[in-house]
Amino acid sequence: MVTSPFRAAAAVALLALLAPLTGCALAAPAALAAPAAPASPGQIGPVHARGALLSAEPLGGLDTEQVRSYLSGQRVDASRVRFGVDTSRISYATVDPEGRQTTASALVAAPRIGPDQPARSLVSWQHGTTAGRDEVASMTEDNSDRAAAVMFAAAGYLVSAPDYLGLGTGAGYHPYLDLPSTVTASVDSLRATRALAERDGPRLDGQVLVSGHSQGGQAAMALGRELRRGAAPEFRLAAVAPIAGPYDVSGTLRTAATTGIENAPAYLAYFTVAWNRLHHLYDSPAQAFRPPYAASVTELLDGHHGGRDVLSALPATPGELFTPEFLHRLANPSGALADALAVADGSCDWRPDVPVRLFAASGDRDVPIANSDFCQRRVRAAGGDAALIDVGQVDHATSELRALPQVLAGFDRLTGARRGG
Repeated sequence: MVTSPFRAAAAVALLALLAPLTGCALAAPAALAAPAAPASPGQIGPVHARGALLSAEPLGGLDTEQVRSYLSGQRVDASRVRFGVDTSRISYATVDPEGRQTTASALVAAPRIGPDQPARSLVSWQHGTTAGRDEVASMTEDNSDRAAAVMFAAAGYLVSAPDYLGLGTGAGYHPYLDLPSTVTASVDSLRATRALAERDGPRLDGQVLVSGHSQGGQAAMALGRELRRGAAPEFRLAAVAPIAGPYDVSGTLRTAATTGIENAPAYLAYFTVAWNRLHHLYDSPAQAFRPPYAASVTELLDGHHGGRDVLSALPATPGELFTPEFLHRLANPSGALADALAVADGSCDWRPDVPVRLFAASGDRDVPIANSDFCQRRVRAAGGDAALIDVGQVDHATSELRALPQVLAGFDRLTGARRGG
């Protein structure tokens, strides 16, 4: 399986771990459920309801044998393939971190089934860290997230795989690390995917099953939390099965800002630039970055440079990249940063009434299994329960490959989705 360049460098987990470091709490259910987006100041054009389907572009289709060949080429288990798959890139209305109307894109993967088949459940697949807007699943087929979506669709699910804001064809910069807007974009992707299904099929049963890997694992827990709270009452949460998610964000940031994470400079740089756009961490890059990087890092992380470009352009250690003062601030957060970390660490602070299975690898050095231990404890502290499944002494990328067929098998047991075909 070919992953994004960041994950191919075996360090994507760090950005995933940092993903929720926003300055505000998860969006309240009322905000998530709002049917329409407010207009931006000076906005020209119509105001669309949140989740409105704006366009759908067919990307192509695969018959069952082609699906098996594609998945095998991506090293994804193909033993449960039952249907051919058609994929589309959709554009839909959503909101940015300030609540203003914007657009986002997503991959939709649909099983090739007849109208007499049973109604199908939706799967929301949350992707891992991606630097370049053209590296997400809706833009390239040589992508582990595209492969995961195809795998679920080939088993009979309709899959909504959001690109999040600012990636794919979405407008503006990616507000990386902003968990609330990740959740709103994902909820609205479900709404737009449902609209496409109402037009083209398949019939849906209203259930949503949520999964994702790395950053997407943490996002999956947050999305499950908001669906459970009734943020989008048109959908019924059925299960959450994240893979190698970064739930203990505070501890990971401390480690990354010192010396504990491989390729930390690239991930901390992505975090810092994106967070400055959201929360104004500095007045000029020179207050956070050393020369010569202060002059180039903002442009480097503009969404038009891929992961390999980012990795190759930055130094080997955080101390070479950041000023001592800013690095100290990252390692010893206070004030708004500390408040944001308290929120970020709370994605597992809810009481599920559906199965939650946390997949992780004891051999993972990017997102250690301790993160999943942390999540399990937080769920239990909230009065719920979550199973923890160790997929073995394997690395971060392999944890996804090992977990995906187990996630699918669990979803099938819940929904009976493998009937027919």
